[in-house]
Amino acid sequence: MTILTGSEAHSLLESMIDPDKQTQMCGMELTLQKVERFTSNGALAFDNQERVLPQTEIMNFDQSGWIQLAPGSYLVTFNEIVNIPRDVAALGRARSSLLRCGAGLETALWDPGYRGRSQSLLVVYNSYGLRLKKNARLMQLVFLRLGKEAEKTYSGRYQGENIVHEDAVKP
Repeated sequence: MTILTGSEAHSLLESMIDPDKQTQMCGMELTLQKVERFTSNGALAFDNQERVLPQTEIMNFDQSGWIQLAPGSYLVTFNEIVNIPRDVAALGRARSSLLRCGAGLETALWDPGYRGRSQSLLVVYNSYGLRLKKNARLMQLVFLRLGKEAEKTYSGRYQGENIVHEDAVKP
């Protein structure tokens, strides 16, 4: 397994705001599209038939594009559409600047074959909260080349998530 350089991973993202700025030495940065607060609980079981995702409510940016977040957890959606080939997986890490502001991101593994506009859990630990501007660079996505193509590719519930029709027709 090897880590792809940013220039190697560049083609795995669509809808980037500034590809030059978002391309890093060992991955690509994802930017903030929207923030949602949780308004109900969720439920998980061994069988996904019993899974219930919590309800959320979109939070609005102010007129200058900023949002003030109190301590707590939030669902964030990124601008970029991620396309993972059969021989690649990806891991997301919070940018160090986000950590230095007293917040972090909880992420999962991006499986081979996944395509979508991903979401992550933003946790604000700073007791004074956190201000974020729309399109802020929050996370670096690190792509890992597998030793061979995966036998199966991702086909779960989140395949194609948060992609509207206009996005789907982009090359």
